[in-house]
Amino acid sequence: MRHRIAEAGLGDVVEIESAGTGSWHLGDPPDTRATEEARARGIVMEGRAQQFRAADFDRFDLVLAMDQENADHLRRIAPDAEAAGKVRLLREFDPDAAGDDLSVPDPYYGGPEGFSTVFELVDRACLGLIDHVRR
Repeated sequence: MRHRIAEAGLGDVVEIESAGTGSWHLGDPPDTRATEEARARGIVMEGRAQQFRAADFDRFDLVLAMDQENADHLRRIAPDAEAAGKVRLLREFDPDAAGDDLSVPDPYYGGPEGFSTVFELVDRACLGLIDHVRR
């Protein structure tokens, strides 16, 4: 998303952070399979894993989840209905998404091909999100 935001010239307007709902990878860099897939596409992935906290709802206008389980968790920790309303599934912005399941599959326990598939899904959703932000 950072790469696409920079390409769109929105880096001064849009702030992006990434965080998980659990603590099991805190402080870890991105998965090497993900960074390799990104690098093959000319994208540098940086950062360290952090955990989303209820207080973070005050900092962001939109909180994106990769799957329904994480979206449900985020809504449960939201301090109020307004904060819970900020939670959306990333693939809601994917113009090619169809059906009821808008979850991004977790490629963690599979091979590199899963990361390629997930990258494509996420990239389409990011482009759709940029269109949404512009409107």
